[in-house]
Amino acid sequence: MSQHILLVDDEPDFAQGLARLIAAGFPEVKISLTGDGAEALKILSSDSVDLMLTDLRMPKLNGQELLHQALEIEPGLTVILVTGYGSVEAAVTALKAGAYDFLTKPVKREELARSVQKGLERGRLLGENRALRALAGRCESTLVGKAPAMCRLKESIAAVAASEYNVLICGESGTGKELVAGNIHRLSSRAKGPFVAVNCPAIPEQLLESELFGHVKGAFTGADKARQGLFVSACGGSILLDEIGDISMSMQTKLLRVLQEREIRPVGANAAVKIDVRILATTNRNLPERINEGEFREDLFYRLNVLTVNTPPLREYRDDIPRMAAHFLNQTCLEMHLDPKTLSPEVVACLCERPWPGNVRELQNTVRRLTVFCPGNQVEMVHLRLAEGRLSGPGAAWPGDAGETDEHIDAYKEAKARVLNEFTRTYLERLLARTGGNISEAARLAGLERVSLQKIIKRNGTAVASN
Repeated sequence: MSQHILLVDDEPDFAQGLARLIAAGFPEVKISLTGDGAEALKILSSDSVDLMLTDLRMPKLNGQELLHQALEIEPGLTVILVTGYGSVEAAVTALKAGAYDFLTKPVKREELARSVQKGLERGRLLGENRALRALAGRCESTLVGKAPAMCRLKESIAAVAASEYNVLICGESGTGKELVAGNIHRLSSRAKGPFVAVNCPAIPEQLLESELFGHVKGAFTGADKARQGLFVSACGGSILLDEIGDISMSMQTKLLRVLQEREIRPVGANAAVKIDVRILATTNRNLPERINEGEFREDLFYRLNVLTVNTPPLREYRDDIPRMAAHFLNQTCLEMHLDPKTLSPEVVACLCERPWPGNVRELQNTVRRLTVFCPGNQVEMVHLRLAEGRLSGPGAAWPGDAGETDEHIDAYKEAKARVLNEFTRTYLERLLARTGGNISEAARLAGLERVSLQKIIKRNGTAVASN
């Protein structure tokens, strides 16, 4: 996306000359001109502006007043003041008010180019920072949803966050248990401390003790130096023991002592180390059943289960699926640096009818696939069919898939071919537009031989002026 410069000057000839100078040095930049400060504020309110150059002395709304009001609309805006009445006092006043730079008329080409280049770079960096903050906010936001089941979950999170007790978070796979744990930590008094998540089943049993508690030098073969465990790393904050129902009985016994004594003993150490950590744990297992089967310690269960939060399956809050799908779509577009996309009503209806055995995680992954397979701005049913590709497994079929006929299969193949053809044509048009119709250069950019690209162009009927 090109950057946008707004020029504000009540002298049309000077503004046009300034615009030509900037366009010559920065041909990819969009330039808007106005001689009215009020009109400039309207542009700022309705459009994205990376850099504003404004005259200092103008009728009605002067440059200083425009600077002040513009920064109220867009606090991070980069503003360069240009005036024929330059002075040290005016420059200092403008810079203190938030201006980025100050130029005097007649403006020298080199000074203008240097100031605009640095201003655009600042605007680009600020834009990237805003995008990253937005992305972080989406990745780590509170839970999306307003259905009764989701409201109850949010209330439970707020209630348990206010205490220091251990929390056991129970729910099916894919229901967002780790996200719930992260929200509990962020709403707690320990929010400024670390949040350490440990996927217990993913760590081999013989290494889990060392990972959690640490070890001293020489504790075992290969321990050439001491290592701090994750419990110590989480001191002052919270530690999440993810899927604790899958750890061995031996490890359960060691964790029981940690919960009882609030201390850990590094592997090979003689002395214990006191810890200040809040313990959160998740499980998709029925722990009372595992206790009856002799696979989970009852005393550890009651130590962990001081407070309980149950994450509901997606089927219990289907009304939130449209909202969640739109949230995941926006999130994925940000991650992939794509323009925003929307879901067609037919796709939304189809998503709402699916059983979702994988819960929220399955919904998120499906939306990610839809984003990848949709080249345009709206996700249609053909993209959904193409993304799913007749996957096997529980819940893979979409409503209406039962009793699939040859006619339906043929329709699917035709739809897939249309999408691929449209993608190829769009890609070729953009590629050739970028190279001005130069097929050799286009082939180089595409990583193809010139002859191969010519065949693809001929097959897809793309009109170009060959070079």
